[in-house]
Amino acid sequence: MSDHCVGKLRSRHALSGIEGVYARALYRAVGCTTEGLRKPLIGIANSWNELNPGHVHLRELAEYVKTGIRSAAATPLEFNTIAICDGIAQGTGMHYVLPSREVIAASIEVMAQSYQLDALVCLATCDKIVPGMLLACARIDIPAVFVLGGVMEPYVSPEGDVLVACDVKEAVGAYKTGKITAEQLEAIESHACTGYGGCNMMGTALTMCCVAEALGMALPGNATMPARCDDLRSLAEEAGRCVVSLLRSGATARSFLSEAALENAARVALAIGGSSNLVLHLPAIAAQAGQSIDLDWFEQLSKTTPLLARLKPASPFTVSDFHSAGGVRAVLAELRNAGLLHASAPTLTGRSIGEIADRYASAPQNVIASAGSPLATEGGLAVLYGNLAPKGAVVKQSAVAPEMLVHEGPARVFESEEGSRDCLLSGRVARGDVLVIRNEGPKGGPGMREMSIPAAILVGMGLGDSVAMITDGRYSGATRGPCIGHVCPEAAEGGPIAALRDGDVVRIDIPRRRLDVDLSDQEISERLQNWKPRKQAPSGFLSLYARTVSGADEGARLW
Repeated sequence: MSDHCVGKLRSRHALSGIEGVYARALYRAVGCTTEGLRKPLIGIANSWNELNPGHVHLRELAEYVKTGIRSAAATPLEFNTIAICDGIAQGTGMHYVLPSREVIAASIEVMAQSYQLDALVCLATCDKIVPGMLLACARIDIPAVFVLGGVMEPYVSPEGDVLVACDVKEAVGAYKTGKITAEQLEAIESHACTGYGGCNMMGTALTMCCVAEALGMALPGNATMPARCDDLRSLAEEAGRCVVSLLRSGATARSFLSEAALENAARVALAIGGSSNLVLHLPAIAAQAGQSIDLDWFEQLSKTTPLLARLKPASPFTVSDFHSAGGVRAVLAELRNAGLLHASAPTLTGRSIGEIADRYASAPQNVIASAGSPLATEGGLAVLYGNLAPKGAVVKQSAVAPEMLVHEGPARVFESEEGSRDCLLSGRVARGDVLVIRNEGPKGGPGMREMSIPAAILVGMGLGDSVAMITDGRYSGATRGPCIGHVCPEAAEGGPIAALRDGDVVRIDIPRRRLDVDLSDQEISERLQNWKPRKQAPSGFLSLYARTVSGADEGARLW
């Protein structure tokens, strides 16, 4: 790096001249040399821990990043942040999962700004960690590169059956209805998760990794790589060199978070039937980059984006199949063929996103459909409105059985996830019911828990073609079936969902984008006049979160 560029480095403010003596002395205590402190200081924000299978290997991956940074004449300095596994945190622990996104963003902001680091490499794999790091990068706006941890290998039985993490949850419902034995359930539990890496399914983790790649902030192919492959190690080293090149060029994180880039990333996620949690994370990231996107923005994009892929649990195809078919790059190519890609958007490689797409002009038809013959003419998500959701609700329409796209049935109202789960497991749900789970929104939960287990049990019990589920909470990115979440306003804010009673007739019409209850506005208003919010006393960080967080329609964000 030229002396001219070095003179403009943020880190020089703390390290130069007589004023920098104390800081330099302290850096020497952690092993930095005089020569190293004269180079750009590149922070490695690592979310390694021993509790999360998607992150347990990131300590090793960071060493490759450091090699790349050093080879580009810069100094790597690694620090850590938290990373929760959504699956392990199911139930009570799930209160903390969405709020952890804000903790991750704040922790990286605090470290990068306190040390005035010149650039960042972010190592992450899973659901809230990738968006949390994207939030931080948008907020700080320094050069930033993502290294995504790759996916877990699927398990293939001697009979050729393929198992991944989402099969475990649905197996619980299958066991409870006698479709499989206890021994079969144990075999699924024992084999489905084969080792480190992100879950090999279309969940929030994969969705947000694909978003990072489509934004141009991760190297091509990274989002869907197997976690155990040598290519991922080579890519991590290249990412280390790449961040120093970005620093030379002056390209900061917001260079990759323009309105055009955000639209590209959203279309990719919609084209692959991505997670409904996308509509929480992308608006929050956009806001930190000075952009504004809302539910109607997603709805308009989804109506004009063809569905090009369905992955487990919505089909037999795994992420590994998707990767072999070209992954994000192949989807970008199809979107470009359809005239739906802002091809000039930059990427960290120095090539435009259109140039990346040009290298994958065609996709295998069995895993990734062509834009000219898509799986569906609309993208994976739909935004519903009506007297039950005046500010909107979200459903992954690409994972709903055709016979459930329009449904009408009596409400069965539950005040928490646990109530609905117990009802399902005790066999007290009738075909045609609409299960309503409220007080699970960002404020009311607090923390907007995902109804992942009840939703999977519903499908596993064979009720996904006859019973719908509605909540002011959210769902796993891998949820399938007639599961509508993000109902706004939430019950804790006196939304219409708080007025529902058992037996009220709920009407769902996904093609017409409607979610209604057969009550007059006057009846809803009168019921809400006598409504009182559920008493709760969250403590610690959840107390702060509940007092501060925005509605789900605004991304459930603190800023």
